[in-house]
Amino acid sequence: MKSGNDMKAHSKTYGSFIGMLKWAIPVIAIIAAVVVILISG
Repeated sequence: MKSGNDMKAHSKTYGSFIGMLKWAIPVIAIIAAVVVILISG
């Protein structure tokens, strides 16, 4: 049975997740702003 202490894989996965999050949050905010502008206009 494998031990759950694969820090290299964990660090790579976490880094990828944070990198995607840095792009996803502003994109979602822009989409939400556009939708609010379209609804209110």
